[in-house]
Amino acid sequence: MNTLTSFVILYPVIVSTVWIIGSIFFSIQQKRVPLNNSHQGQVPDLVSVLIPAHNEAETLGEVVESVAKIDYAKLELILINDGSSDHTLQVMHQIANQYASQFPVKVVNIEKNQGKANALNNGAQLAEGQFLLCLDADCYVDRKVLKPMLAQFYNDPKVGAVAGKPVVRNRTSILGRLELLEYVGVIDIIKRGQAFVTGHITTVSGVVVAYRKAALADVGWWNADAITEDIDMTWRLYHHGWQVAYCPQSVAWILVPEHVKDLVHQRRRWARGGFEVLFRNRGMFVTGRLSEQWLLMDMILSDLWAISCSFVTLFYLITVLFTGDLIMDGVILFLLLLISLAQFLIGFADSRKSDFINWHDLLLLPLYVIFYWFINLISCLTALGSFFLDPQHVGSWQSPDRGL
Repeated sequence: MNTLTSFVILYPVIVSTVWIIGSIFFSIQQKRVPLNNSHQGQVPDLVSVLIPAHNEAETLGEVVESVAKIDYAKLELILINDGSSDHTLQVMHQIANQYASQFPVKVVNIEKNQGKANALNNGAQLAEGQFLLCLDADCYVDRKVLKPMLAQFYNDPKVGAVAGKPVVRNRTSILGRLELLEYVGVIDIIKRGQAFVTGHITTVSGVVVAYRKAALADVGWWNADAITEDIDMTWRLYHHGWQVAYCPQSVAWILVPEHVKDLVHQRRRWARGGFEVLFRNRGMFVTGRLSEQWLLMDMILSDLWAISCSFVTLFYLITVLFTGDLIMDGVILFLLLLISLAQFLIGFADSRKSDFINWHDLLLLPLYVIFYWFINLISCLTALGSFFLDPQHVGSWQSPDRGL
């Protein structure tokens, strides 16, 4: 039990420290080491924008409006209706007529809901662009989202995907504001740290990501059975020798769940996708590059931490129940809070202008520490049970929580 307790305490401290230091140097590198954009000044390549949708009649107009404002001259838009039961397909045809004079718009209709990966595969077959910008139907992209991504592709011909940065835009509830802190102070920091320390990231964000079409063809396109197509595709690219870059300058404003049940469902799906990636890529522990082995090991340690944390918490509660003694190590608590504060201050400094946040949001930090621990612990444990009890589960879509 002492060993488990030490692991539960030390693991997040050590990993957070590594990511914090890595994120600092990543930001310095971004400012001081310009990309070798050899394509600059040439005729722009056609970029195909893919937007798969299931029951998104109310949100499609906004994302297409933002696409129409992108600062790039050569786009085509591909809208994919994946078995929607609302008026999504009708809205797609209206959009096609509305923007036909600005860029080509193609509409793909899939009768049966078969999941996002299958929808993307159908859309990609019609794409004529060398690069594909894939967006969720409930986001709103920044007008400068595309050029920094293309610069990553032109800088390195082995880059197969470039991940953008999701930013929470629905902040009318406590839960939404807590998730804002998570995206700024955890998700963004981890990706910056991973990108600098290992040259890899664990996963792209499916809500805003650009792919090199040749890389997708090389790996066999998206796996329709994957429950999280973005995590799966990231590691399929690694498995075939492609690189994945992180580009925080490419921002997409997203809607996040504002009901606890829907948030847990989302995080359980993410965790389940992580387990599937570990299982499918277990051979890379031997054949993969050191950076890939390091990230896979970190995923395993994160899962072991969640399991260990549940045992330690249960043991602690039983001890308190039978002895009546509430034992808290003040030094350890102070260290954990100090690490968390440092992590969020760095995230705040990097994201203050692009994410439109202010210092008042940091007042929720103590509540966030408890929230993050509880939500992710429950999600990880339930996803682990789901993975072993229903290993053949395949991807499909449900209408998500759009917030309050």
